[in-house]
Amino acid sequence: MAHNKVKVGIIGSQFEADIHAASFQIMPEEAEVVAVASPTPGHAEALARRYSISRVFLDYREMLREKDIEMVTIAAPNGLHKQMACDIAAAGKHVVCEKPLAMTTAEASEMIDVCKRHGVLLLYAEELFFTPKYVKAKEMADQGAFGKVHLVKQSEKHSGPHSPWFWDVERSGGGVWMDMGCHGIAFCYWFLGRPKIESVYCQMGTYVHRDKTQGEDEVVGILEFANGAVGIVENSWTRRGGMDDRIEVYGDAGLTYANLHMGNALPTYSETGYGYAVEKASTTIGWSYPVFEELWNYGFPQEMRHFARCVRGKETPQATGEDGLVVMEALCAGYASAGRGSKVALPFDASGLHKPIDAWLGSRSEY
Repeated sequence: MAHNKVKVGIIGSQFEADIHAASFQIMPEEAEVVAVASPTPGHAEALARRYSISRVFLDYREMLREKDIEMVTIAAPNGLHKQMACDIAAAGKHVVCEKPLAMTTAEASEMIDVCKRHGVLLLYAEELFFTPKYVKAKEMADQGAFGKVHLVKQSEKHSGPHSPWFWDVERSGGGVWMDMGCHGIAFCYWFLGRPKIESVYCQMGTYVHRDKTQGEDEVVGILEFANGAVGIVENSWTRRGGMDDRIEVYGDAGLTYANLHMGNALPTYSETGYGYAVEKASTTIGWSYPVFEELWNYGFPQEMRHFARCVRGKETPQATGEDGLVVMEALCAGYASAGRGSKVALPFDASGLHKPIDAWLGSRSEY
């Protein structure tokens, strides 16, 4: 059994589920997707046809009864993560959960506890831990290339999410801070060697998409770490022209910049347009920057391969439920900071929150 590929089931059938399926096919030596589940008629079948997945289910709980499936990835709305993870764990299967881990810190803690109780892995799908450019930057930092690092910045911006549920804060838990701030928090925490986050300060607002959501579409967050370093996280749902993702690292002996797309793009001018340039790009007429090996450059195939190897005991998990819980606490503190207009110290008690954005919207008087 140890030499067989890990059999994988996917919950979900849209954007992120497609990335999961494609990533396993890009690096197929450790795992294969054998089933997909989605409650929307036709969606799972369409994904299965694209990637030659043999089994399709409308109810993920039916999929969990398949004895050969060993690992299940969750590519579903945030509000469903906790229940799905607990059900997967109870079925004795390892869990890969997309970011953010849950809707609240209480849910995240429960997911960790349930997975431990059932003896399965809870793997947190944070692809920035596997993004080749960013991994190289961390490797150089760990080798002392920049001296003592005092500032790390991660910025991710695009024109808005790909699925309607992101706009609904009851299903998503928040806006762009919840959607993409989780990446920046995780990146800074990981890059600096996982020091304790001591405080969070956020400024946020809804500037462009007020007709669609109560959620924020612009945010700047500042994290202070126990080792004295600072992390800056910038996120936007208002940037036109496609995805922009970059980092900056500053130390007392050097620095580095990395733009995730520009070094992997072909500057292109077209008066007629063409099929696809980059994620979230709405047009290819005029100047555009089509990327190549997009999923590889994001780190998704490497991430899924790593998770499969963890199931086989070949590698130690590099992105865990505990990482996801750290991020959840910082997300909640960020919303509270924006609501109060001041820095919020950690640890932060988020036990009164139904969803993180409540701390900003002021729907609960204690915030």
